[in-house]
Amino acid sequence: MTTTPRPPTRPILVVGATGFLGGKVVDALLARGKDVRALVRPSTDATQLEAQGVVIARGNMLDLDSLTAAMTDADAVISTAAGYTRGGRDAADVDTVGNANLAEAASRTGIRRFVLTSILTSDQTPGVPHFWHKKIAEDELERRGVPFVALRPGAFLDQVAVMAGNPTANGRLGWLGKPTVPLTFVHTSDLAAHLAAAVDADVSDGERIDIGWDRPVSVREVARLMGDAAGRKITVWAVPSVIGRAAAAVIGRRKPIVADMTAMFRWFDTGRYVADTTRQEQLFGPAPTAERTVAQITNELASMSTTKTR
Repeated sequence: MTTTPRPPTRPILVVGATGFLGGKVVDALLARGKDVRALVRPSTDATQLEAQGVVIARGNMLDLDSLTAAMTDADAVISTAAGYTRGGRDAADVDTVGNANLAEAASRTGIRRFVLTSILTSDQTPGVPHFWHKKIAEDELERRGVPFVALRPGAFLDQVAVMAGNPTANGRLGWLGKPTVPLTFVHTSDLAAHLAAAVDADVSDGERIDIGWDRPVSVREVARLMGDAAGRKITVWAVPSVIGRAAAAVIGRRKPIVADMTAMFRWFDTGRYVADTTRQEQLFGPAPTAERTVAQITNELASMSTTKTR
């Protein structure tokens, strides 16, 4: 008896796979039965990815030829790369030149779909550099005729929540600005699942899709929900945005990330950082509720705290 060999499948290239979000995207793709290839810088340890069966393509977003090689024969690309969050001397170049290189490589190799991790309201915020760079990245893909979809998530609560330490351990949730202004948050794991699903979603080329919860919530409400889930009181430790602006004026020229972050929190204070989740729900199902997601994040943070004390 002979069996017909399974035809080879073209892999999904993940850019940013060694990062917090990118690693979860890899997990989500593998759970969907996808073959995964990861773009990894030459000096970065890829042992964990290789152990998962991920094929490693060594390269750099500032090296166009390496991107073209990594995308050759790939079916689709998911980019979670962000120089702003990674930091380093070339952070701004990664978010500008690097994203333009990704668009050019995708155009050269005929990628079926490019899934870009963008940022909510990026097209409204020229004064917030790392937001605006995402808008430019969307435009670069469009200009080069690359079939793409951009997911625009809100703020990552599981990362924001630990700015002043683990709130489940110290009872304090840090914030820079007004804690009473509702805004859109996301959970990294939920976004990763949406990014993986977007590879095959029924979308039109060039769609920009807001990603968030069932409603915007203020940091004060997050603290209350987190306290309910943790079984302890959690307060908000808010630094007035005027102090942040003063700090940016003093050290922003030497450390642009300070001015960038201050501008972001100033935008949050306007109350306009709010997602329209209509299209998200059409594609990926009902938006997560704030109550369920905050409880899930709280449990994750409590688990981290318990692990560290052992």
